[in-house]
Amino acid sequence: MSNLRAEPCVFVIFGASGDLTRHKLLPAIFNLSEEGHLPDEFTILGIARPPLQETDYRAQMREQVREVEGEPLEEDKWRKIENQLYYISGEFDDAALFERLKQKLAEIGKRHGTPPNYLFYLAVPPNLFGLVVERLSNAGLTHEADGWRRVIVEKPFGYDLATARALNAELRKGLQESQIYRIDHYLGKETVQNILAFRFANGIFEPIWNRRYVDHVQMTVAESVGVERRGAYYDKAGALRDIVQNHMFQVMTLVAMEPPISFKGEDVRDEKARVLHAVQPLSPPEVSRHAVRAQYAGYRKEPSVNGDSRTETFVALRLFLDNWRWAGVPFYLRTGKKLPTRLTEVAIQFKCPPLMLFRDTPVQSIPPNVLVLRIQPNEGISLSFEAKVPGPATKLDTVTMDFNYAEYFKVEPVTGYETLLFDAMAGDQTLFHRMDMVEAGWCAVQPILDAWQRDTTSSIPTYDQGTWGPSEADVLIEHDGRSWRD
Repeated sequence: MSNLRAEPCVFVIFGASGDLTRHKLLPAIFNLSEEGHLPDEFTILGIARPPLQETDYRAQMREQVREVEGEPLEEDKWRKIENQLYYISGEFDDAALFERLKQKLAEIGKRHGTPPNYLFYLAVPPNLFGLVVERLSNAGLTHEADGWRRVIVEKPFGYDLATARALNAELRKGLQESQIYRIDHYLGKETVQNILAFRFANGIFEPIWNRRYVDHVQMTVAESVGVERRGAYYDKAGALRDIVQNHMFQVMTLVAMEPPISFKGEDVRDEKARVLHAVQPLSPPEVSRHAVRAQYAGYRKEPSVNGDSRTETFVALRLFLDNWRWAGVPFYLRTGKKLPTRLTEVAIQFKCPPLMLFRDTPVQSIPPNVLVLRIQPNEGISLSFEAKVPGPATKLDTVTMDFNYAEYFKVEPVTGYETLLFDAMAGDQTLFHRMDMVEAGWCAVQPILDAWQRDTTSSIPTYDQGTWGPSEADVLIEHDGRSWRD
């Protein structure tokens, strides 16, 4: 984005007084403005229930952005945002609010010379998505006769396959698919986006990125915290819905997809969708062999969590892709709360050499080459390989080449929303979920959800806080003669 500027537009945030706006959206907008990516005509309109004056709302947001930035804001840079930040209050089910919205948009356009390009961000609960889109449509605010109209919706995109299809149908009543931007902040991380560049811009890796050379792939999303204040939401969702079905599946598509014919949004999303469609569905008997769920000790005593909850805080899966490139290569996915550390990584483990030329060194003792894509923290890439230890004896040792983003590019931390918001303003849907991708992801996990829902008698394994999960997860991978990267 170094020399790019977004199109002039009004960024309309529904739920403008919530945590997402305060902690992510406005700080991201400030960062984009600070880097010179926003035009002078760019404006922001917040909509929420609290009856605040615009001056009060601006003061609140100033303090919040200052807190997120961690240092005093440069006066001239914040004033540029503040002078173009507006606010109206009302109930989202009130048609009169949307008439006032139309009037406010016209007023903003006249004052700042902003064309009628509107980016609506629904930072509201999912059960309000359909209502807000319906109200926008009824008010004529989704019609693109005089400018573009785009709507960003946050996950979760449904609770299961049936609700995801129902939500997609609701959104399509007032919008074209090309107007819908289903956002996943994981895809805004530079290290996630770099997976495609790493694979397809380096000729040494793509020829071995397949079943002939790759033994297996491990993906880990570990959190050291528990459910904290999200008990009410999390107890209805669980790790499979909250992390695997969206975040982990999206990263998996980037790792496993075929080279697209171009890097245009639809071409990339076509290949990502094919990966999700290739996930082998699990039969009911296979679920017990390929999927492990567990709860951390003490989960049922967390605030707003059911005392008899069967919701999983840990999931380990063994998945296979039915395609030529990955046939027979297991993808091991693991995520959980209250694990030893916060960590997100993808590890591609290559096959061991078929013949050990150093005869006194058995093949079994040689560690495999592993390529690790670190998404957070300490974002970077490492590759391990074997080298001879100096000296007269023939001894081998594992060495690692390591690349660290922060050290090399000298980048400052960002919220992860900057690229996604910029792309939405530019009309680039590459990093956003498409309707068929959402439904394909749910199709892959629905058999697991169904099997777990039917199983009301067996106990759910528990694991101690600060460990890497239950012993059942170790059995899952050790059964194949492999082990987790702990």
